[in-house]
Amino acid sequence: YQRRVRGAASMDRSIARIVSIQRHLCFAHEPSIQLQTASETSSTETREISPGDVVLVGYARTPIGNFAGALSPLTAVTLGAKAIQGALAKAGVSPSSVDEVYMGNVLQANLGQAPARQAALAAGISYQTPCTTIHKVCASGMKSVMLGASNIMLNISQVVVAGGMESMSNVPYYLPYVRQGLRLGDNAVVDGLIKDGLWDPYGNCHMGTIAEKIAKKYQISKDQQDDYAIRSYTRATNGWKEGFFKKEVIPIIVKSPRGPEVTVDQDEEFKKFSAEKLKKLTGNFGGDKSVTAGNASSLSDGAAALVLMSAAKAKEMGIRPLAVIRGFADAALHPDDFPIAPTVAIPKAVQNAGLKLSDIDYFEINEAFSVMCEANIKILNLDPSKVNIFGGAVSLGHPIGCSGARIIVTLLNVLEHKQAKFGVAGICNGGGGASAIVVERL
Repeated sequence: YQRRVRGAASMDRSIARIVSIQRHLCFAHEPSIQLQTASETSSTETREISPGDVVLVGYARTPIGNFAGALSPLTAVTLGAKAIQGALAKAGVSPSSVDEVYMGNVLQANLGQAPARQAALAAGISYQTPCTTIHKVCASGMKSVMLGASNIMLNISQVVVAGGMESMSNVPYYLPYVRQGLRLGDNAVVDGLIKDGLWDPYGNCHMGTIAEKIAKKYQISKDQQDDYAIRSYTRATNGWKEGFFKKEVIPIIVKSPRGPEVTVDQDEEFKKFSAEKLKKLTGNFGGDKSVTAGNASSLSDGAAALVLMSAAKAKEMGIRPLAVIRGFADAALHPDDFPIAPTVAIPKAVQNAGLKLSDIDYFEINEAFSVMCEANIKILNLDPSKVNIFGGAVSLGHPIGCSGARIIVTLLNVLEHKQAKFGVAGICNGGGGASAIVVERL
């Protein structure tokens, strides 16, 4: 196992060197862009920005709506289009300048063909712009950003919009046997949300059942999970009170067929918080019944988008970058270990960035379950005060195709708010996978 891990790490470094060489060749005629002072003596000193580096110039997300809540009249495509429009507006980039679009979306049933294409066109992006929908379960939104960055690194595209979108409220039920004909007796109706979003096909169980296994394996009690959830809700509540989230959230107008228009400009979940009620909840996933609705993430609707471009393009367009992508990585473990897969992806991404974990100022780790974050903090020996400082999916919501992009958006906001330098976003995904990305604020 150790040999395989060392071999994979070596291959990652080799690929990184190849990409670096390709970028050098693509931009050999361009001088280095002096956005910051370079240093060769310390990994934590800001490095020179090269023309082929990928910079982030704008970001936006919708509020996150509760299941069957304020955003439920809107499809994932509509939410995605709003996020794309918001990100482009904040970046000061015209939709006609976009070379490519990647949008994560997991629960695609009944959305129609190519949801990313639909969202892009609805946002005003050109018919000539290629669009791709990405499905890597909860990591879909982050993988979209990674793919967009890769294409810029290889000089395939110069301006990319990437993100994720999900409306868990609008996932249909399935009638899997109707096409062959119902001849006699009762038949099944399958909940598409659980089947394609929350069910582990390898162990044939709910994802919460796997979270219970992690709680037992790492000896994380229900009280610890509840305390983590209470901290997440408290941080999210404080974040909204302090106006932190206003920088990343764009208001959404929802038209109701039976009433006046409603403007949704805040996340919904954190407003439901009651520590007393949370502590009283019991689990439904077997084991010690420590994983509850209160200390797990909620079913949600929302979208997030980011605008990426090469540093050379940003200079040409006169746009001041917000951050540069320094590294990213995917990782995978046994499906039963999916909640702790970020403990592999995060160190890989940090190594690919030429940094150490101790160099990272803040972390955004998706809170699929409180036990998942507790386990990751424990294994990586992270300072909890640097992880999800304004709450996470437990208190904000987890629209699964969106969350990978949402935590990058929030991370960029955190780094700016705290005037910090390096940040890491990491997210697990069903099947044993995870993705992570390292950014440096400029």
